[in-house]
Amino acid sequence: MAGGERRVALVPEVLGRLTSAGFDVLVEEDAGRGAHIPDGAYANAGATVLPTDRLYAQADLIVRVQKPSAEEARRLRRGQAVIGFLQPLIDPQLAADLAERGVTAVSLDAVPRISRAQGMDALSSQANVAGYKAALIGAMTLGKYFPLLMTAAGTAPPAKVLVLGAGVAGLQAIATARRLGAVVSAYDVRAEVKEQVESLGATFVVLKSVADASGAGGYARALTEEEQRAQREELNRFIAEADVIITTALVPGRRAPILVDEDAVKAMRPGAVVVDLAGEQGGNCALSKPGETIETDNAVIVTAPLNLPSSMPASASLMYARNISALLLHLVRDGQLVLDFDDEITAGAVITHDGKVVHAATRQLLEPAKEAAS
Repeated sequence: MAGGERRVALVPEVLGRLTSAGFDVLVEEDAGRGAHIPDGAYANAGATVLPTDRLYAQADLIVRVQKPSAEEARRLRRGQAVIGFLQPLIDPQLAADLAERGVTAVSLDAVPRISRAQGMDALSSQANVAGYKAALIGAMTLGKYFPLLMTAAGTAPPAKVLVLGAGVAGLQAIATARRLGAVVSAYDVRAEVKEQVESLGATFVVLKSVADASGAGGYARALTEEEQRAQREELNRFIAEADVIITTALVPGRRAPILVDEDAVKAMRPGAVVVDLAGEQGGNCALSKPGETIETDNAVIVTAPLNLPSSMPASASLMYARNISALLLHLVRDGQLVLDFDDEITAGAVITHDGKVVHAATRQLLEPAKEAAS
């Protein structure tokens, strides 16, 4: 388990689906401790609880949350399979190492975003948790009320929240901030999400400088440098008016785009807050320090929390376990891992198999390293 990770890949509530399908489920001792799930709950649900060494020795397939460390990867044996957030586009060398060990690697963050795979979409389920928690962090950090408050001492105006990026995390942040009483606006380069933003009671910010930038798989395409510069310049006016900025913009396999530059932060009011959910990929705010909270010279608070889903381990683990079980039931037939690479889900999610890196995008990232070594 990665340091600080509190989620667990399977929870007792989903074990019935797996055992009914013929799985023998082994659970590592104390695997659920961070999510407040005792070993006894797994045993009562039909699992066998084992020490780590015995589990790795006996299991045909290892399910986990984070990618394995170098030490954990060395435990994996030829013919074994591992499923988790393996981040092949960020760490392609891990994929190469697993292929060399003869391990079949399946990555939840590579599952294609198609309707047939919605139940396996762990990126969305975990982003949902992150967006909810981001709104709470903004509310707790801001030194004023989110809602309109009318008292005998006078009226406190509602906070203004601006959400940048209206994917799953952004939409949940919008919904949560609205439930807390804030006045919410949101921006996304994908014009198609305008209706979703407005359905949650927020105002959709339209920029004249950037055309629609919808990309494949529901993601935004990467903007050119010129587009990014024009976008930031026009966004700065909206940023300066906000009490809380929540940024959620990510481009798969790339550094997160800068949406809030230093000039934008300097123009914000003292006491305003930036909650940057893109910290693990460099951050959407130019001043973000991943994993840290800072206060700028003009008293703006910039926080870039890491792994927010892990801060809500019970809910995050339950949703992740449902994603894992749906993927397992898709890949395993009659107790055997059956990989049909003509199937879009399998072809997208399987990273290594039979001693090779079979995921095309990951293989392309590894090609320069091969050429340099030759």
